[in-house]
Amino acid sequence: QQIFLRYQQLIKDNLKEISKLITFEQGKTLADAEGDVFRGLQVVEHACSVTSLILGETMPSITKDMDTYTYRLPLGVCAGIAPFNFPAMIPLWMFPMAMVCGNTFLMKPSERVPGALMFLAKLFQDAGAPDGTLNIIHGQHEAVNFICDHPDIRAISFVGSNQAGEYIYERGSRNGKRVQANMGAKNHGVVMPDANKENTLNQLVGAAFGAAGQRCMALSTAILVGEAQKWLPELVDRAKNLRVNAGDQPGADLGPLISPQAKERVCSLIEKGVKEGASLLLDGRNVKVKGYENGNFVGPTILAKVKPNMTCYKEEIFGPVLVVLEADTLDEAIEMVNNNPYGNGTAIFTTNGATARKYSHLVDVGQVGVNVPIPVPLPMFSFTGSRASFRGDTNFYGKQGVQFYTQLKTIISQWKEEDATVAKPAVVMPTMGN
Repeated sequence: QQIFLRYQQLIKDNLKEISKLITFEQGKTLADAEGDVFRGLQVVEHACSVTSLILGETMPSITKDMDTYTYRLPLGVCAGIAPFNFPAMIPLWMFPMAMVCGNTFLMKPSERVPGALMFLAKLFQDAGAPDGTLNIIHGQHEAVNFICDHPDIRAISFVGSNQAGEYIYERGSRNGKRVQANMGAKNHGVVMPDANKENTLNQLVGAAFGAAGQRCMALSTAILVGEAQKWLPELVDRAKNLRVNAGDQPGADLGPLISPQAKERVCSLIEKGVKEGASLLLDGRNVKVKGYENGNFVGPTILAKVKPNMTCYKEEIFGPVLVVLEADTLDEAIEMVNNNPYGNGTAIFTTNGATARKYSHLVDVGQVGVNVPIPVPLPMFSFTGSRASFRGDTNFYGKQGVQFYTQLKTIISQWKEEDATVAKPAVVMPTMGN
């Protein structure tokens, strides 16, 4: 606990340096990189209070002279596999919670963005962590297979694509390991006609295009209900005003995609959408950034008149692309969301409490925002993505994180009352009968 108290202070002291490293390697804006570090720091701060979360339970006198109690014990060696899009936050979801529960940890960062984790590991060492408690492994497929197969690794945490997540879950589980895998998403924002128009449009634009759409909780799909469909031209105008530039440049709203391959895939899905009948209201494929003409930039893109059978709707695009569907009623919007296989997050924008309550209760998605576009829970709760967005039965951080990184041991103890030692010394003269 003392180590993590020192660690969270070191992260605060070095937040800007870590953020610069993230922007240098990953490309997101400096402001977004600082948010990346800060949301991870919140988990570290919560980990400092772990003593109240790992308490066991006791029931005395379950029968005469018999008690039952439980311990929460560490698993041993745990491992984490992190994606490129949150070089600080996702590792900080993993190893702090595992280690305050008493485990050692093997962490594999994305091969594209290893620097932030190495910096965080050095700070952890500076905080007083013993050598060998946090270990870093670099690599791609062979490193992943090593983690999935090594008999001493008891649990694996993963965040990334569905293809990789399904593979890791299947291979790790087959080898008897606990696995939690946060995977892809298609997060819907349902816009009701009674919503606060100005606030809703701003939130849609920020949640769809921030970090160039490279967030598993990006609001990549909007469903405009009824009269809200008339807001589409204003939504396009606001998206046009976003500035695309290198992440370290002042005033940049979104930076580049992570690689040329990512740009090619995003552009291909945009083109497929057009060919399948979507209306391209805003096209960011040909954006040019002065001084970075060969960069992996795609500007804000909006596809309207999208139908659920289109490829651009069925697949996670993972770029600055907002696909827009239309619904006549709230019930129709709920049906659309529930028919989509993903279940990471969703949001509804409304000023009607009954509408918000109905949506929150009927939608089959793990995390719901009411006038909150990106409903990522704070660390005292748990990240609760569901359905095709998650594999496993215990989620990240919070109480569920503690459960994932510990095992219960139950002790049933009997001490007979008649076996108790003499309660007080005898002071009378002993006789043959005593």
